Amino acid sequence: MRSPRAERWIRPYRDGDGCTTALVCFPHAGGWASAYRGWPAGLPSDIAVRAVRYPGREDRLGDPFPTGLEALADDIAEALAGPAPDRLVLFGHSMGASVAHEVALRLRERGRPPAALCVSGRRPPHRLAGQRLFSGPDDRIIADIVRSDESRAVVFADPDMRDLVLPAVRADYRLVDDYVGGPRPRLDCPVYGYLGDSDPEVTPEQMADWADLTNGGFRLTMLRGGHLYLRDEEAALLTEIGAVVAGLTCRTGAAPR
Repeated sequence: MRSPRAERWIRPYRDGDGCTTALVCFPHAGGWASAYRGWPAGLPSDIAVRAVRYPGREDRLGDPFPTGLEALADDIAEALAGPAPDRLVLFGHSMGASVAHEVALRLRERGRPPAALCVSGRRPPHRLAGQRLFSGPDDRIIADIVRSDESRAVVFADPDMRDLVLPAVRADYRLVDDYVGGPRPRLDCPVYGYLGDSDPEVTPEQMADWADLTNGGFRLTMLRGGHLYLRDEEAALLTEIGAVVAGLTCRTGAAPR
């Protein structure tokens, strides 16, 4: 039975006795757990799919926003730290990659290290210097979002929807800007990186520096698209993640090949 804390923080989109690995998905800044609701259809049936429910959106709309990215990671790690028969693979996109990495470090400290960490479209913590600031006036934030995802223009054109969505984006952008990163202990599990080949936020060289943060090996996969490549390339990405899970041989994972 899942704990009340886990129920609060983790939304299962597929679980069951036949699942031997749980893929835990971390949304990007302003993102929602429901972005991952379709992922079970693209993954083998023995992979459970669980999405992190950040506060201040969807059915946690009334919950206070976290005070910092590391505080957010503390809460999520606590929710994931309980005993469970399956191994964990963490996937995070953009801000979610930083959160997933911080959670991986905390799970290792608690004696439940992930079998693999998958990071997407985000610089590693020791390479954040010089990153542009994301916070700012609402109009600038909206323009930034629409530039990456034109479909969101309809949402922000509706005053009610704007008032519903914008607070979470503001809060998450502050988390990203306030997260200073810096050196971190090396993980023992393999780390897999994913990047759109026209992502304006991250270069392949910056993504490759995630290799500095693990003793378990690193592999970078390039897919077509910009910062939100994973929408158009979802099938290809899930094929890659499915192969990662299939290649794991123990709780801490096998080195990438």
